[in-house]
Amino acid sequence: MKLYRNGEIWDFEHEIDVPGHRPVILGLDGRTTSTVCICMPVQPFSNPLPDPLPVLARAVAGCSNHNSVGGHPFVFCMLQKLRLERHWSKFLADALSKSGSNRSAVQAVCLAVSGVNHPTDEQRIFNWLRDIFPSHVKLYVQNDAVAALASGTMGKLHGCVLIAGTGTIAYGFTEHGREARAAGAGPILGSKGHHVLEEFALLGSIGGWTYADPSWARIAALVPVIVSCAEAFDEVANKILQDSVEELALSVKAVVQRLGLCGEDGNASFPLVMVGGVLEANKTWDIGKEVVNCISRDYPGARPIWPKLTSLTLIEPSLAVDISGLKETILSALL
Repeated sequence: MKLYRNGEIWDFEHEIDVPGHRPVILGLDGRTTSTVCICMPVQPFSNPLPDPLPVLARAVAGCSNHNSVGGHPFVFCMLQKLRLERHWSKFLADALSKSGSNRSAVQAVCLAVSGVNHPTDEQRIFNWLRDIFPSHVKLYVQNDAVAALASGTMGKLHGCVLIAGTGTIAYGFTEHGREARAAGAGPILGSKGHHVLEEFALLGSIGGWTYADPSWARIAALVPVIVSCAEAFDEVANKILQDSVEELALSVKAVVQRLGLCGEDGNASFPLVMVGGVLEANKTWDIGKEVVNCISRDYPGARPIWPKLTSLTLIEPSLAVDISGLKETILSALL
C-alpha cells in the first residue's frame, strides 16, 4: 500500500479509533451516470440474507464510466486516469469515514464499474486498488453488469441480466462460470441510444446536436421524450419503441443462446434480471414487459426479476456483489 497516493483524501484515518472487532467490506457500483459506494460489516453467510441488509455508510457521486468522464470520450492519458482514480478514491474514503472505519478494517473491496470491458481494464484498476489498500485486502473488479445480475439473484452469478438505461448491455453466466455479453458499446455506438438517434434522423438531422456534446446522460434524456410522444399516439415514436424492444430482446437471446441457458430443448428455466430506467413501466408503454414477452416466445423458461430496492439500505448491485463473495471469498480472507 502506497500511502502517498491521494494522501489528503485519507487524512481522516489519523482521527479514527477503529473498533478491532468490526471488519468491513466496501462495494462500489460505478455506473454510467452515477456512482454508489457502500460500507458494510463482514457477517457469516446466511440463507435467507437479513432484510434489511446491514449498511454502515453510503456515498453517492456522478459518472464512473472510464469511457465518458467529464462529458467526453475517455482517452487513457495520465491526467484523465488520475482524475478517475481520485473520483473513486474520494467515495471509497467517504464511505469508510462515515462508517467510522479505516483501511486497516477492510477485508475486501469490490468495484463493479461501467465500461470495464477487457482484462486490461480490470488489471489497471486492480493495480490501482492494490496501491491503496493493505496487502491482506481481497480485491475484485467487474463490469457493473455483473453486479446488476448479482443484485437480482442475491449474489449467485447465473442467468442473464439486461441493463437498459443510459446505455445497454446483456450479460450472462452459466453455473460453471462461462460468460457472454451482447451490446454494451454505450449510448452512441451500437446501443439503445444509437438506435434512438438513427430513428430521430427520420424527423430531421440531429447529428450536429449529438456530436457537439456527446455526454451520455444528455443522449439518454431523449428516451422519456420518445415515450411521452408514443403515449400521445405518435407513430414514429411508437415505431422507435417497438424496434427498441426487439433490439433489447435480441441482445438477451444472443447471450442465452451462446451460453445454452435455455437447455437443449430451449425450455430450461433461468433468471433474467431487468435493470435500468428504460425498462420501467409508463402510462401505456411498459418496455420491460414487452421485452420479456418477446424473449419468452423463444425461451419460455426465462424468469424475469426486477431487483428489490428498499428506501434505506438499497439492495444495490454493489452490495449484491459483496454478498456473492461473502461465502466463498470474504470469509476465506478472514481465515
